[in-house]
Amino acid sequence: MRNKPMALLLVALMGLMPLAGCFGANETTDMTEEGNELFPFEDWLNGTTWYHYPGGINAMNNTSFLTGENVPFYSQGTYYATGYSTFEPTMGITSTDNIYFTSYGNGPAGSTAIVQCTNMIEMTSLSDFSCQNVYGPFLPVANSNDPYVYVDPWTDRIMKFDMHALGGMTVEWSDDEGDSWVGPSLATGYSVQDHQTIASSPYGGILHETLWVFCINGNYPAPLCSASQDGGLTWGPELPGAPVDCQSGGLSAHIIGAENGNFYRGQIGCDGTGYSMYKTDDGAITWTEHVLPTEVSGTADTWNAEEAQVDTDSESNVYAMWMGNDNMPYFSYSLDDANTWSEAIMVGPSHLEGTGFPVVIAGDPGKVAFGYVGTEGDGVWHGYISVITDAFSPSPLITTVQVNAPDDPLDNASPTCGYERCGGFGDFIDMQIDAYGRPWLSLSHNPSGDTGIMGTLTNGPTLLGNVTSLSPLPIGGTQTLA
Repeated sequence: MRNKPMALLLVALMGLMPLAGCFGANETTDMTEEGNELFPFEDWLNGTTWYHYPGGINAMNNTSFLTGENVPFYSQGTYYATGYSTFEPTMGITSTDNIYFTSYGNGPAGSTAIVQCTNMIEMTSLSDFSCQNVYGPFLPVANSNDPYVYVDPWTDRIMKFDMHALGGMTVEWSDDEGDSWVGPSLATGYSVQDHQTIASSPYGGILHETLWVFCINGNYPAPLCSASQDGGLTWGPELPGAPVDCQSGGLSAHIIGAENGNFYRGQIGCDGTGYSMYKTDDGAITWTEHVLPTEVSGTADTWNAEEAQVDTDSESNVYAMWMGNDNMPYFSYSLDDANTWSEAIMVGPSHLEGTGFPVVIAGDPGKVAFGYVGTEGDGVWHGYISVITDAFSPSPLITTVQVNAPDDPLDNASPTCGYERCGGFGDFIDMQIDAYGRPWLSLSHNPSGDTGIMGTLTNGPTLLGNVTSLSPLPIGGTQTLA
C-alpha cells in the first residue's frame, strides 16, 4: 500500500538533497524544530523501527548530518519461519537466490539437514517461498553436536561442516544446490574441539579456485586452524590461529575470507584482555594480532565475552562488532587491513538494556548491518537488525528494526537468554547479504520449539551499489510459523 507513494517521496527527497548544504546552522535547527520536513520520521515509525545516531541518540531531533549516503529510508523488519528446528543457525546464500541453513537431526537417518529455502528472496507473496531438506547422500553422515553450513561466495560451493561428539570434524560439499554431495572428508582428528567455523577466500588454492580455512578452539592456548588447497578434500596440519605465545584461548567468532585473500577472526586479546582481530595473509600458516579499540566500551562478561565478530566489504575494508561491558553492541572499522581502527561507537537503540549473540555483515564500502538479540530488561528477548549506509560518516545514521512483533518474542522463558546458551541459538547465529543488498539474519524462535527463522527488512536501504530502497517484501511473522 505504501510502495508507490514511498517511491515518489524518495524521488522528491533525492531532489532536495543538493539543497541540504545550503541551509545555515540556524536554518537547520528551525527546520528540525518544525517537524523534519526533509524526512517524515513520524510517518515511518511503527513501534519496531528506530532512527538514531551512535549511542542511541534520536536522529529525529537533528537532521543536519543526514546528507549524501547517510540518509534515512522507510524501514521495517519481519521474519519468515522455515518449518524446521535449528541449533546454532548458520546460513548461506547462493547466486541463484536460495537460502541454506542447518537443522539438527532432521536429515535422513537422523543426520543434520541442510534446509534450502527457495523463492524467499524477492518474494511478492508468502505463498511464493518453501523450505525443504536437500541433504540426502546414499550414506548420510551421522548427526553432529554442532552442525555448520557455509556457502562460498565466489563458487557457490555449499560446505557442510560437522563436529562429532568432540572427537573429530567431517566436511561434505555440494556444487549443485544440494542435489548431490561429495565426501565426507576428515577435517581433523583432534580429540577435543568445539565452536568450529569455516570460510573461503579467493587467495587461491593449489587445486581449487578458492582457499578454505577452518578454526576450532581445540583446547589450546589459541584456536587451531587448518587450510584446504583442494576445496575441502584434504586438509593441512592444524596450526595455532594466533601469534606464537598468544594466550587468547577460548571461543573464536566466525572466521571470514576477504576479497583480497586475507582471513580474519575475532577473539579475546593475546594478553587475555580486550578484543583483538587476528589476520592471516598466507593461508592460515601465520597470524598477526590487531587490537580493537575497546578502551571505552570494555568487554562483556557473558557467554559472548570471548568473541569479536568480523566481516569485510567488497573492497576488503574490515568491520568489527563486539559486546561491551554494558552488554550493548559496539562497532569499529579499519581501512588498512585491520592495522588501525576507527573510534568505537555503540550501534544499538536507546531503549535496549542488554544484547547478545552479535553478528555483522558488510556489503559495499560503508554499508554494514549488525544482527543481535536484545531485551528491554523485562526478561523478554527480540531479534534486531541495525543498518548503516555510511559507516565512514562522522555521525552515521543507524536504522534499527525489530524483526518480530512485540507480542511475539524469540525467547520469553530465560531472562538471561542473550547472555548464555539459549534454546536454538546455541553458541551463535549468522548473517548474510543477498544479491540485492538485503541483510538476512538466521535466528531461533524458541517458544515455537526452536524453529529456525530468517529475519530481514521488508523495506529499507540496500547495502549494495547506490543507496536506494529495497523492493518491498510481504510481512511474515507468526503466520509463517504454521
